[in-house]
Amino acid sequence: MSQHILFVCTTCASKYQDGKKVEESGGEKLMQQMQTSAQTWELASEFSIEPVQCLSTCSQACAIAFMGSNKLTYLFGNLPVDETQIETTAATVLECAGQYYENSQGLLSYKERPELLKNKVMARIPPFPAPENSN
Repeated sequence: MSQHILFVCTTCASKYQDGKKVEESGGEKLMQQMQTSAQTWELASEFSIEPVQCLSTCSQACAIAFMGSNKLTYLFGNLPVDETQIETTAATVLECAGQYYENSQGLLSYKERPELLKNKVMARIPPFPAPENSN
């Protein structure tokens, strides 16, 4: 089982008409592109790319998150997913995921983050504390 997860919100940028969802959401398109791009990604075996129904970033769609065992969790929003930028977005997310993977704490410094993601962090959540040894 992978110790790293890349979550992709599949409800981001959904369009509704008469209370019913119409068309494929921006998040669904991003998920498909992430899966396609990850087919040739050197870290594909290290990350599980998972769809998630909602990351509660509706006003700042589209969103992804990185999570790793004993690492910071990052939530990114406002990712461009129009057809002229979606491939670049997916490639940039995978590049940043590589940086996340390489850092033992999952720290993504502003200076080293890819340009597209520099100002897109919505949350940086501390790792869940490891249980104390009860011996």
